[in-house]
Amino acid sequence: MNDFAAKQPVAYAVLVLAAVAVFGLAIGHVKVRGVRLGVAGVLFAGIFFGHYQITLPAETLGFVRDFGLILFVYTIGIQVGPGFLTSLRRQGLPLNLLAVGIVLFGAVLTILSSRLLHIDMAAAVGIFSGATTNTPSLGAAQEALKQVPGMTATQASLPALGYAVAYPFGIVGIILAMVLVRTISRIDPAKEAKAFALEQDAGSEPVQRMCIRVRNPNMVGLRLHEIPSKDMLGVIISRIKYAGESEVSVANADTALHEGDIVLAVGTLTNLRELCLIMGVESTEDLMETPGPVTFDRFVVTRKEVLGKTIRELELTQQYGVTVTRVMRADVELTAVPALRLQFGDKLQVVGKEADIAKVASVLGNSIKDMNRTNFMPMFIGIGLGVLLGLYPFSFANMPTPVRLGLAGGPLVVAIVLSRMRRLGSMIWYMPQNANLALRELGITLFLACAGLKAGAHFFEVLFTSQGLLWMACGAVITLVPLLLAAWIGRAFMKLNFMNLCGLLSGSMTDPPALAFANAINNSDAPSVAYATVYPLTMLLRILVAQILVVFFAR
Repeated sequence: MNDFAAKQPVAYAVLVLAAVAVFGLAIGHVKVRGVRLGVAGVLFAGIFFGHYQITLPAETLGFVRDFGLILFVYTIGIQVGPGFLTSLRRQGLPLNLLAVGIVLFGAVLTILSSRLLHIDMAAAVGIFSGATTNTPSLGAAQEALKQVPGMTATQASLPALGYAVAYPFGIVGIILAMVLVRTISRIDPAKEAKAFALEQDAGSEPVQRMCIRVRNPNMVGLRLHEIPSKDMLGVIISRIKYAGESEVSVANADTALHEGDIVLAVGTLTNLRELCLIMGVESTEDLMETPGPVTFDRFVVTRKEVLGKTIRELELTQQYGVTVTRVMRADVELTAVPALRLQFGDKLQVVGKEADIAKVASVLGNSIKDMNRTNFMPMFIGIGLGVLLGLYPFSFANMPTPVRLGLAGGPLVVAIVLSRMRRLGSMIWYMPQNANLALRELGITLFLACAGLKAGAHFFEVLFTSQGLLWMACGAVITLVPLLLAAWIGRAFMKLNFMNLCGLLSGSMTDPPALAFANAINNSDAPSVAYATVYPLTMLLRILVAQILVVFFAR
């Protein structure tokens, strides 16, 4: 085997990674009482292979592990970015308060473990980092140790050893916490997912239709664009049935109103009711069912020339006699107000005559091929910017070393920002859902395989000693107790949805494998939103806390 590895290092590395992934994913598919490890099984397969010295060179392990992590967090950021600010405004404060509590309580338990059980703080801070699966905090602690007077080489090696012992249960502990919360609280993930979707929609009224009969004499003779407050209300009128006629016609800004006309308006229910008070009364006749040469169709915006333009600037009504009534963007339905700027992937509902509507498709693009194409240039630009941000040192007063977001934090933050912008010049930050999911799964699989292979070399050697068992027990307490306490507070007092709890628990530990497990057991990406909400603050705080533990408590 060693001879093959020396002669064919690339082939050997690929075979090892493939074997670990296959065995790990097979383990992950095994259900025990309805629960399975999922992709986290790859970590244990890696530990098994590493224990028997079937591993890769340290440089190869480091590169593949970090690249896999970057792929995972970047695709998560692209996925959750469009809805990130909405979630942050609604639940950012309570979620981040709980996450801060988890970090600080874990630090308190670390100090108590060190003092009561006489564990060197150099080892204890490594246990803290491993128990919370936070590699950047380990690096920060190791850097801070260099500033401690009288620190020996033996002590300097303790953080990495403590980290290796505590890390595997750190991942398992987060997963175990989610399983315990689900079991004890008898949670049905499907019901929680539906409730989460309703929570996300709360405060934003859905777009509806209303047929209004013109009864206000002040409306007679006015054109639609002259109706008072119509633009302010953000309501679109797409169809009209003139008084005395039997067929419906397309309505546009220059359509004139008459007594007894019926119009079909699109907007939120609150705004539709206000428009109804202005124009007349609600009609029981449904213009969607009324015969006439009016139909509708939906088209996807894929043509670069229209990106960033407003609906008004497209002049679809003037050129083709059609009206845009709704825009679907990232699963959110919007009224097609004239000032709305179009983004790649927007789905527009267009009302008009069939022949006119057909002409709009070429204007907007409506290319399924473009929607399913993954543009790798923006992706790698985003990854590069994320890595640069992660490496940038942020200096704080009285801290011995600068703080960095790391290779996990930087790409996540950049991906969230870019996915919110969607477009910068000719670059479009859009990734098809199937490509996003594939890259995400590939990334987390590579990361876990390498993490397991690295930990497996000395894992059992250290574990099956009295000191190793003590360290692992301390790590288990630091992992589980803060998580379960926060979950109890969040569920019992703050009434948090299980989707948010799972995202909070994995995000407070900055743990991608736990997030992958959370998404799997809930059959939803909903936990990713809460994960991204608490991740940046948690990452920063864990790095700071690790350095504080060393500076003030290491001897």
